[in-house]
Amino acid sequence: MRIAIIGYGKMGKEIEKIALERGHSISARLSSSNAGFDTAALADTDVAIEFTKPESAVQNIKVCSESKVPVVVGTTGWYDEFDSVSAHIEQNNSALFYATNFSMGVNIFWKVNQYLAKIMDAYPAYNVDMEEIHHTQKLDAPSGTAITTAEKIIAKIDRKKNWKLDEENQPEELKIIAKREPDVPGTHEVFYRSEIDSISLKHEAHSRKGFALGSVLAAEFLNNKTGLYSMNDLLKF
Repeated sequence: MRIAIIGYGKMGKEIEKIALERGHSISARLSSSNAGFDTAALADTDVAIEFTKPESAVQNIKVCSESKVPVVVGTTGWYDEFDSVSAHIEQNNSALFYATNFSMGVNIFWKVNQYLAKIMDAYPAYNVDMEEIHHTQKLDAPSGTAITTAEKIIAKIDRKKNWKLDEENQPEELKIIAKREPDVPGTHEVFYRSEIDSISLKHEAHSRKGFALGSVLAAEFLNNKTGLYSMNDLLKF
């Protein structure tokens, strides 16, 4: 495949490396210096992979859609515009693969979290909360991965209705503590605590390679498709 990389930072370069290892070619490398690129930049492109910033993602997706180029999007923080973006994809008969995290391990972590949360729903003595740690360059907090984790837990535990970032929380709120530290790929940990003991479930990334590999696998999956897809479709969960 001919892959356009939108967002040529550390993640973009890792995506390029894996894509080339898997026999693909790079049709375009679009960084912040290419802000406001148009459909011409995507000529001779089969699939685009987008890892930029929340304020850029929606316009980037729309340019891909108008170009009839399927796009894999790893940027988070834009989901408040998801309905309009999905309508744009449908209108242009294009394709979007979206995920808050492309790591295979994280998606398995989510699946196990759902199973554990279903069990813990019967044990109100345990309060559940979360901690996430990311590099200082990550602009959104909590991370998209943390939000997705929280939403999956809330869907299985009746006593939790929503999540809250860092502040003092009410019993029906799942507290998320977000930390930003230099040069860390990302850690997410869920805690169930009672007066007697604690249970925790943790995912710790060792490098960006897992996220990059997942995005390339998503691009391979998305090629020649139309519509909306997620990691559940790729992993057949």
